[in-house]
Amino acid sequence: MRSGTYVKNRLWRWDNNPLRRRDDIIEAWIVLAVWTAVVVGGTVTGLVTAHAADEVFARQREERHAVTAVLLLDVPRAATAVGGSTDHRIASVRWSAPDGSARTGRTLVDTGLKAGSRVTVWQDGQGHLTSAPPDITEAAIESGVLGAASSAALAGLVFGAGALARWRLDQRRFDDWGREWDLVGPRWGHRTS
Repeated sequence: MRSGTYVKNRLWRWDNNPLRRRDDIIEAWIVLAVWTAVVVGGTVTGLVTAHAADEVFARQREERHAVTAVLLLDVPRAATAVGGSTDHRIASVRWSAPDGSARTGRTLVDTGLKAGSRVTVWQDGQGHLTSAPPDITEAAIESGVLGAASSAALAGLVFGAGALARWRLDQRRFDDWGREWDLVGPRWGHRTS
């Protein structure tokens, strides 16, 4: 089949075909709306989500600061560590908050450390322990993944809604064909039974 014929067949719902039904026109508009929403809406949703996530990560990098904390108790080496791999455990530490007050809390530290060892922890602006903020590269990757996921989620919802609308149109066409057959069928002189 030549490509021009293929394109013409793909756009048959837009022709002035006498066999074209109103449902065919509705279906053509549904397909166009679905693809427009996926392409335009997906792009906008992905970009907005990625930008918002990037702003959150940038704010985390501004608000969180690394401080040195002192380990309060020994952290024994784990018996299951194999091949020199580093194991982690939750342990109590003491550090200074931004206002200068001493704080204590629990955080994840390497095993095998003795009480009094210095470890690096992250705190927020109020002096509470928090996780390390993602660096610029990690943030860019996470923002991109979140943007792509939101774009895919929107595409899934839009395609699902379009499929549901087209299924409903098919059901309406089947009902119309059944009613037309009930009118035309008895006029046929030839019976198979």
